[in-house]
Amino acid sequence: MTDQKLVLHYAPRSRASTLRVLLDELGANYELKVHNAKAGDLQSPEYLKINPLGKVPALQDGETVITESVAIALYAADLYPEAELTPGLSDPRRGAYLRWMAFYAASFEPAVVNKAFNTDIPQQIAPYCSYHAVMKALAAQLEKAPYLLGDQISAADIFWGSALRWTLMFGLVPDWPVFIEYAERINARPSFERVLEDEAVLNAAQEAAANLTGIAAAS
Repeated sequence: MTDQKLVLHYAPRSRASTLRVLLDELGANYELKVHNAKAGDLQSPEYLKINPLGKVPALQDGETVITESVAIALYAADLYPEAELTPGLSDPRRGAYLRWMAFYAASFEPAVVNKAFNTDIPQQIAPYCSYHAVMKALAAQLEKAPYLLGDQISAADIFWGSALRWTLMFGLVPDWPVFIEYAERINARPSFERVLEDEAVLNAAQEAAANLTGIAAAS
């Protein structure tokens, strides 16, 4: 556990939402730095020094800056082993934990983004093989137990539960019962409910602010 306060750079209804839930689940000591992506906050010179890609989330731990959602999740979960959301180095689940976290970034997200834009990449070239293969592999793993690694929840479940919630919402994954039931189980946790409720309020306020700015600029 670290005594130093972390800083999570966040915008509502973005990938940063998942990390906010995870930090709450970890009981982390952190400050939420809210950015208004609609107002261009993420393209400001100040923020681009933190993440040159102009994306959230980003996590600051003192002088250390971590970007990329999976990297942040792995880093933060290891900081709080007492939360028991990360298998330790000697835990036999550690390999599967790392595998499915990497699978999310390396296979799942590219597959669903390509599907969303109807981009057909030949199986021999696509790093994830094929969209259907990704869905089948994930479903087969989730059918084994209530959680990704068995009977105990991990940080990987926070990631996958969030991912399946929004991909099911937009029809980017098949509406198979195993996906629906798993997403419902994870998203029913109080941490998800609190964050989603609060960010709906934040999102509405940011949209209103962006609209006022647009009106003022046009007048």
